This record gives sequence, C-alpha cells and structure tokens, in this order.
Amino acid sequence: MIMIIIAVMYGAAMLGVAWWADARFRGQDRLPMQWLLNGDVTWSAPRRMALAFMPALSIPMLAALIWLFLNVAPRPGQEHLVFPVFVGIGALFVAIQLLHVWLIDRTLRRAGR
Repeated sequence: MIMIIIAVMYGAAMLGVAWWADARFRGQDRLPMQWLLNGDVTWSAPRRMALAFMPALSIPMLAALIWLFLNVAPRPGQEHLVFPVFVGIGALFVAIQLLHVWLIDRTLRRAGR
C-alpha cells in the first residue's frame, strides 16, 4: 500500500511541476525538447505537449513498477532493496523533469524571450 501512496505523491508532484511550468511559460507557443552539447536547440514541441511529456511517461512507468512489486518476487537477499529503488526511481523522474524545466528557462532567457 505504501508503494501506491508514494507513486501517487510522485505523480502529483510531477503534475504540479508541469502545471507550474505551463503557467510560467504561458507566453511561449513552443518549448525546446532537445539540445546539442553546445546549447543549440535541435527540436521543440507545443508547450503543453512538452510539459506533459515527463508525467505521461513516468506515471505509467511507476504503475508498472507497482505491478511488478505486487506480482514478482525479488531475488533472495534483495527484498530490502525494493522500496529504496522505487523511491529512487520516482525521485529521478521528478529530478529529470525539473532539469528539463530549468533547461527550457535557461534557453528562453538566453534567447531574450
């Protein structure tokens, strides 16, 4: 049950970040989605699609991890790793989403938009 509660909290956090970023970048029609190492934008997407990408990707992944937790037994001796790995994966999803929002903000500020 705790895994479901944590997954819902991570999902709510990701939706909250996406909602906040949508309000922050309201004046933009398209947002960058991918960058070269020198900082050039290689492609962009419509604002809401760009911001919904991470929640739409991670929420089903968290649901799949919960299904695995409920239906597949861990290897002997690794039972204690299930919870920390699940928490780490959820935190990584949120961190990647925050990195994407930061990169968007940095790119738009450099362009003077």
